[in-house]
Amino acid sequence: MATKKKAARKGGRKAGEVLRGTWQATLEALSSAEREVEKQVKLLMKRNKVSGKDAQAVLKNLSVRFQAERKKAMKELEGRLKTLQTRVKKERKAATRMVDDAVKAALAAFNIPSRQEVAELTRKVEELSRKIDTVKRRPTPRPKPAVVETTPAFQG
Repeated sequence: MATKKKAARKGGRKAGEVLRGTWQATLEALSSAEREVEKQVKLLMKRNKVSGKDAQAVLKNLSVRFQAERKKAMKELEGRLKTLQTRVKKERKAATRMVDDAVKAALAAFNIPSRQEVAELTRKVEELSRKIDTVKRRPTPRPKPAVVETTPAFQG
């Protein structure tokens, strides 16, 4: 049973690593695109003889836009991840319920009591034992001595 839990955790780590890898690749692609845009802007500056201040303003504007896109992508990824986590929790509960039901059915098929049934029977036995003990502790009523009424002797 312990190996199944370890395997499940390992699988969870793999999914997390895949998500991190995908996110890292996305960030690298955005950074690469940003560098490429900078090169293109510099090339356009040379061709069109744009001043350094104008180019710097354009680059700053693009940098702000890229940063906004990064934040937007991060929020979207977080939202999807939360949805996925919620779904995994729900599916885990459903699977647990199904396994529990299957175990109960198997125990019933073999006429083996469940822990809950054993605990209930134990509780009832303890309750009956307490009742018996209280009955035993009660003093047994002693028979009252027979009272013989004596009538005064006839004196004549």
